Amino acid sequence: MNGFRWVGVFTMMVIVVGCTTLDTGAVPESAGAGQPPEPDYKIGVDDRVQVTVWRNPELSVVAPVRPDGKISVPIIGDVMAGGHTPSEVAESIRKRLAEYIREPNVAVILTDLRSHEFLTRVRVTGAVRTPRSMPHRQGMTVLDAVLEAGGINDFASPNRTTLYRKVKGKTEAYEIELGDILRKGRLESNLLLRPGDVITVPERLF
Repeated sequence: MNGFRWVGVFTMMVIVVGCTTLDTGAVPESAGAGQPPEPDYKIGVDDRVQVTVWRNPELSVVAPVRPDGKISVPIIGDVMAGGHTPSEVAESIRKRLAEYIREPNVAVILTDLRSHEFLTRVRVTGAVRTPRSMPHRQGMTVLDAVLEAGGINDFASPNRTTLYRKVKGKTEAYEIELGDILRKGRLESNLLLRPGDVITVPERLF
């Protein structure tokens, strides 16, 4: 039974890493439909990663990324992590460990994101009570971010709200019916946010 349990845990880890590196560029889903895939995250200095080697706990480690972009892994020593995705680092470690152990299975998971603080923030601008730049959190929606900014002010035109998002190097704009979200509970446009998103609430036209 323990063997089956470890297989399940490892499979889940690999799926988690794989999901974070997928970016289809599709129109974002509403909060009720689940978290959309996020773009590839490049590991940077001061990030902290967890390296897990299945069936070899003595080789597993949680390590900070040093100023030279490297992490230290038992047996193989320094591995370049900076500028690479978790899946790329896992593959690099796997290849080097293969010289010492048979068919190593490696997962690399980011446990603390520090290097990309401003790239991973969400910003709310325009006719809100307190325009804000805030850390992105898993599961954060448009409504969450607007409430963090104190809600809309008296001059807002909420149903003309726009979400701006970088997709494959281009800026995409999505219409957000914020007034319907706030006043009628219609959540179809209450989209899940990604790091770097910008929400703009315009003022009414007088």
